[in-house]
Amino acid sequence: QVQLVESGGGLAQAGGSLRLSCVASGRTFSWYAMGWFRQAPGKEREFVAAINWSGGRVYYADSVKGRFTISRDNAKNTVYLQLNSLKPEDTAVYYCAARRANVLGYVRDDYDYWGQGTQVTVSS
Repeated sequence: QVQLVESGGGLAQAGGSLRLSCVASGRTFSWYAMGWFRQAPGKEREFVAAINWSGGRVYYADSVKGRFTISRDNAKNTVYLQLNSLKPEDTAVYYCAARRANVLGYVRDDYDYWGQGTQVTVSS
């Protein structure tokens, strides 16, 4: 079992920045590929970004490419999502997820464990 706890969400103005963190516990963190998803009210949960074990491979949804950056620190059991140039349409609950494989995942079913989410609200 892996437990994931997100933090760092909040209110930001359009054009601003936030940094989300997700701390993992329970199993060896470095064995898991990690991902971030988000879900806006009335919408499906959508993929945002993914990173492999070492952090050497990353992938982003087109909607966030060039604005968001995923990274990880295996010594701290933490994965990060840096959100820059925020837009109102980035408003959502952001979830981190862990996958028991060193393969990037792009859909919900690729992941085995989920956090509870952290709210990001961007005002115009």
